[in-house]
Formats: sequence, structure tokens, C-alpha cells
Amino acid sequence: MNENGAESGKDEKSKKKYLFDDPKNVKILLACFYASLGVLLLIELFIHKHPHFGWEAWPEFFAVYGFVACVVLVIVAKYFLRPLVKRDEDYYD
Repeated sequence: MNENGAESGKDEKSKKKYLFDDPKNVKILLACFYASLGVLLLIELFIHKHPHFGWEAWPEFFAVYGFVACVVLVIVAKYFLRPLVKRDEDYYD
């Protein structure tokens, strides 16, 4: 083996490994997020609400409202706001 190969092996061993470098840890984290989401959605069915408007009493209204608002925000930003601030590639040349 040459010196470069030995040095690169040392570099690989000495690199710091982070928590989310392991796919197993990412799967565990996602499972926890989905489980907490499910628990929160189930809890909402048993909580007494004091709605100001009638549609606020619908089951899971605020979860659906937040998701739809997020999707609309992304679409507006992509198709309407991006062309306003986008510059040509050679704008600064």
C-alpha cells in the first residue's frame, strides 16, 4: 500500500461521525416524529374546543389549515415571487 492510501485511511477513521450519519438513527427520529404527530391528532379528537367560527369545530381543522397554508406559501413563492427577484446568470458580469 502506498503512503497516500494509508493517509486517506487515517483520515477516514479520524473523521468525526455525527448522530444522523447513520440511517438507522434517521429512521428512529422519523418514527418518533410520526408517532408524536399521530398522538397529537388523536388527542385533538378528545379536547373540547371553543370555536369562534363554525369551521373551527371541524375535526383536525387546524392541521389541515396549516398544511394547506404551507403548500400555498410555497407555490406563491415559487411561481410568483421568484420571477420578481430572479436575475440572469450574467447579471453581475
